[in-house]
Amino acid sequence: MALEKGYHVLTAGQLANVVTCLEMTAKPALRPAPGGEAFRLERMSGTDTERFRALFSAIGRDLMWFSRLVMPREKLASIIGDANVESYVLMDDAQELGLLELDFREAGVCELSFFGLVPQAIGKGAGRFLMNEAIARAWARPIKRLWVHTCTFDHPGALAFYRRSGFVPYQMMVEVHDDPRLTGHMPKEASANVPLLEV
Repeated sequence: MALEKGYHVLTAGQLANVVTCLEMTAKPALRPAPGGEAFRLERMSGTDTERFRALFSAIGRDLMWFSRLVMPREKLASIIGDANVESYVLMDDAQELGLLELDFREAGVCELSFFGLVPQAIGKGAGRFLMNEAIARAWARPIKRLWVHTCTFDHPGALAFYRRSGFVPYQMMVEVHDDPRLTGHMPKEASANVPLLEV
């Protein structure tokens, strides 16, 4: 159902953000990734729920990433343990720098379901390495479409980065959800750029 034009008042304790969906329907030429030899990927399994959530929180604390924090542990384990879901930690020596998840559960389609870096890794070539790995691994399978979504709570450079990587916007949505800082799933000081309106 399409929203009517104009302003829409949210219920106390709710947040809204604008989501942009992007896709590519053919593998693009990969962009240079200087310094990529310093990075490697480690795949996670269904037993890595704590590791996943810790990295997810480190990346998404100020980006309002909350979906995998409110998800029951058993469901998270079943997703990252699924043979058709590839969840990776981006490593530099012994440091965990980023998260990549490719979801192939829909036939012929791959969703780049999670892609992010810890704040200290941004701007150092890790993002380009990770995106090149995402594209190469996705198109190594027999897919016809790779898609991703980003939103107004993500890093301000995310949308432009996805477009430079070969993704094309095709749809916009508005997402409304409970503020995870008020449900106890994120600390109240997280995402200081998003106003916290106490219920």
